Amino acid sequence: MSFLFHIGRYILFVKRVFARPLKPRIFFKKVITEIDTLGINSVGIVFVISLFMGAVITLQLAYNIDMPFIPRYAIGLGSRDSIILEFSSTIVSLILAGKVGSHIASEIGTMRVTEQIDVLDVMGINSASFLVLPKVVALIFINPVLVVLSMGIGIFGGWIAGSFTGIVPGADYIYGIQYAFVPFYIFYSLIKSVVFAFLIATISGYWGYYTKGGSLEVGRSSTTAVVVSSVQILLFNLILTQLLLA
Repeated sequence: MSFLFHIGRYILFVKRVFARPLKPRIFFKKVITEIDTLGINSVGIVFVISLFMGAVITLQLAYNIDMPFIPRYAIGLGSRDSIILEFSSTIVSLILAGKVGSHIASEIGTMRVTEQIDVLDVMGINSASFLVLPKVVALIFINPVLVVLSMGIGIFGGWIAGSFTGIVPGADYIYGIQYAFVPFYIFYSLIKSVVFAFLIATISGYWGYYTKGGSLEVGRSSTTAVVVSSVQILLFNLILTQLLLA
């Protein structure tokens, strides 16, 4: 029953979030601020993780398909598809669910326990829309940018690993990432990144918004937001893959 309760309250919460913003000018400024806070500040961790994971994916593929009848460019092809289809969209979103999701839940949860949200409600402001909608819009806008950035960095990391270890010549790797390229794969990953951004922002906002108690409960809400967001990302990853690639 608790599961159904949270689903129902989450749906009503999302409906409140997407009400018309109070003042478009203020809303726009908050969106720009959230893009910087949630997205630009995440570029560093996306860069580091994508670079090393691209290198690891390339090396693992090279070691596992080290057979004379498999061309070396297949390593570049496999790395490209792994990074574009799954790593850059899903894994990066899971990382952002931990970093960004916990930030959103703790920020809004702190405002709830310190009664700042109650003040907004008393003033007649739709607090759910005022606090959460800019974060949703900002994350939906910036997450695809981070995913595309991750794709390029991951493929570059694979090239560095293959070239400097000598396990796959640079020319073969570049030929592999160009071979039989399907542009829809990038579109597929961008669709997933938008859906995942929506889930991270709304789920984290939901758990933060309905926090009760003190600082200890804020921490619990933050942890719950990360866990629930991660599970939903994995679930919708399966659903979207079945719908878009089947």
